Amino acid sequence: MKREIINYETLLKVTHGVVMSRDPEEVALLIVESVKSALEVKGCALLLFNRKSNELEVAASMGLSQEYLNKGPLSAMRSIAHSLKDGPVAIDDVTDDPRIQYPEEAKKEGIFSILSVPIVLRENPIGVLRVYSAEPWEATLEDVNFIQAIAQIAGMALEMSRLYKGLKDSIEILKAKRDTKTSKSKA
Repeated sequence: MKREIINYETLLKVTHGVVMSRDPEEVALLIVESVKSALEVKGCALLLFNRKSNELEVAASMGLSQEYLNKGPLSAMRSIAHSLKDGPVAIDDVTDDPRIQYPEEAKKEGIFSILSVPIVLRENPIGVLRVYSAEPWEATLEDVNFIQAIAQIAGMALEMSRLYKGLKDSIEILKAKRDTKTSKSKA
């Protein structure tokens, strides 16, 4: 019962954040922070699909090192690719699953299990929401449903931001944000 209350409170917090902010980076960070806290896991990341490079790019993360996040390109065709097409994918042991693109790096990071849930917008996958556990974790149906609900909210939030900014693709939100940071740091 306590877990259900935390999940409902998290959903309320995330939806409130989406309604109050037009900044996609702020919303993405709120989402990963909220999921990590609610599920009491090692980390969480929101990754967006870049159709030009066919890779997943980190939009926001919490609880993961920069070294892990920068380990190399995440091929959308290789890195738990089924979660982009077929729905949630649970990896019980990252060291013993061929769907993991960087098993050694995951082990070094202290990751044992991963749950990857697609972020879908009008039947088109635009990214994934991933939850990382340091302990063996068999995600319950309630956990999966909770992450799927958050992923749907993330998809809507990204779409609203994209439309608000007049961008063609969700990945452009990341690139526009990076360009703004780069130009500020050069000034």
